[in-house]
Order: sequence, then structure tokens, then C-alpha cells
Amino acid sequence: MKHVTTFLWFNDAALDAARFYTSIIKNSRILGVANNHDGDKPMVVHFELDGQQFMALNGGPLFPFTEAISLYVNCETQEEIDYYWDKLSEGGAHQQCGWLKDKWGLSWQVVPAALTKLLEGGDPAKAGRVMNVVMRSVKLNVRELEEA
Repeated sequence: MKHVTTFLWFNDAALDAARFYTSIIKNSRILGVANNHDGDKPMVVHFELDGQQFMALNGGPLFPFTEAISLYVNCETQEEIDYYWDKLSEGGAHQQCGWLKDKWGLSWQVVPAALTKLLEGGDPAKAGRVMNVVMRSVKLNVRELEEA
């Protein structure tokens, strides 16, 4: 196997979603679109988000998104967190712990890169304090996490 590609099932907005995601995430592009058998509507969209490939299918309403799968955006700064949070949640919903749903119901985690270091730093008491901040937060704040 050369690589693993995430395949996302949309009701009927695969191309709209791919355009939306590629407009927000740097180094992203639509790689191809395959239309349905009549040739009049997009069926499958192949796109790339910052080097990671995805496929999106217009498969109908049978399988909506759930929180069982989410896309994780690793951010270096608070400014990046704010940017991705605002853009990806446009028309969607904010959730707890740095999670949001976009306008199609796909879950995203917008998380500072520092979070992993803070949780895996070898100090269980500090990790507990950091996790308490995460659990009571909606959008994550780097300064609050570092101060915990």
C-alpha cells in the first residue's frame, strides 16, 4: 500500500466541501472530480489538504457524520487556532475541548501543538491541570494551557 486516503461521505456537497476546505487550509488543492453516470453532477472529489489526500463522495443522506471521526488541525500559534476555528466553524457549531462541527457536520479538532508536549511532559500533576483546562474550554487557548 502506497498511502492511506481518508474517504468522506457527504449527502450532496462533496465538491462544495472540498472547495471550502481547500480555500482555508494552506497548500491545498482539488486534484480531480468524477461526475455521476449522467455526467451532470459531481460524484467523487479527490482533494489534498496540506499534503494529505482525501476523497469525498456524494453518497446521499444514509450515513451522516458523527464525532466518531474527526480531522485534527495541529496549530503552532493562537492566531492559527483562531483562524481555523473561525473559518471551519462558519455555518457549523462550536463544541467542547477544541472541537467544532463544520456546516456539513464533519467534526474538527483545532488544537495547539503545545498541548501534546504539556500532556506528555512527565509531570502527571501538570498534565492533570492542563486536561482540566481542555475539558472546560470550547476553543482552546494556548496561554491558558501553558499557565495550567
